[in-house]
Amino acid sequence: MTTRRAFLAAAGSCAAHLAVALAAGTPAARRLFAAAPSGPLVALEPWGRIERLAEGAWALVSTPLEGGPDAMRTFSNGGIVAGRDGVVVIEGLASEEGAAWLAGKARELTGRAPDWVVLTHYHGDHSTGIGGYEPARPLYLTTAATREELDRRAADRGEPSPAAAVLASYRARLVDSGDTTLDLGGRRVRVVPHSGHTRSDLAVVLEDPRLVWCGDLVWNGLFPNYVDATPSELSRNVRALLDEPADRWVPGHGSLADRAAVVTYVSLLDDVEAAARRGVEAGIPAADAARGYRPPAALGEWVLFGDRYYGLAFSAWERELRQNP
Repeated sequence: MTTRRAFLAAAGSCAAHLAVALAAGTPAARRLFAAAPSGPLVALEPWGRIERLAEGAWALVSTPLEGGPDAMRTFSNGGIVAGRDGVVVIEGLASEEGAAWLAGKARELTGRAPDWVVLTHYHGDHSTGIGGYEPARPLYLTTAATREELDRRAADRGEPSPAAAVLASYRARLVDSGDTTLDLGGRRVRVVPHSGHTRSDLAVVLEDPRLVWCGDLVWNGLFPNYVDATPSELSRNVRALLDEPADRWVPGHGSLADRAAVVTYVSLLDDVEAAARRGVEAGIPAADAARGYRPPAALGEWVLFGDRYYGLAFSAWERELRQNP
């Protein structure tokens, strides 16, 4: 199992901040993070559960706040979609053990190993485990920017990136302009380039029934991580995901979302923007403005997984507003 120390070193992003909750999460945070399933359960482990969304479509909802030695095995949400002729698995997850577990569940549920793996972005809780799929030798779909960022961060750490090595192989396919459609046999999946959470994000859209895997563009019940965000692009691209006529949206973290939950999330992003703009216009440093911020009670509870989260959001907006006044 990937050690906590090695995982956090590799992550350096979402999970590095979220991990504080493993020790400090309140009972309310734990309940919200692992809210009740919205579909039939087909697997339940300390680190996550697999919910059936429709025939041939499943969501992995990770539950790291359950704690324990395997809490970070998957860490991010993901999914499995199967057609007559192929299976796609969504996300590289936080450890190779987690990815191998999801690949095994794909085989159990569909009768075949994953043919494709979609990596939505480069943050470690979504990418560190991608080598766990290698025994099946799938094709990998990601973006050039994600591959470049994995390489750069590995160079900065002075150590190789297993995920970057996998994506450097001939089995990697880059999705950089326009949608890529996978024909699974009897159903189609679109892999759609976006940005905002990072400079390069992917979403996965199942056309029938309409289901959307959002990566970390969408969080449900959890205040989002702006560490590498471009906030205006985040807001724009989340709205684009909301334009999909979907039945369910699978966020990067948190329980499954319906349209009302995504609309509430957009309202949260708008509220953060308005507060950050007021701070910039008043000449208040982002750190000071963030200290006084709380989401409106009307938007419900948004779990904060570290003291830096509001500051990261306000700093991202400050940086963008000063560059583009």
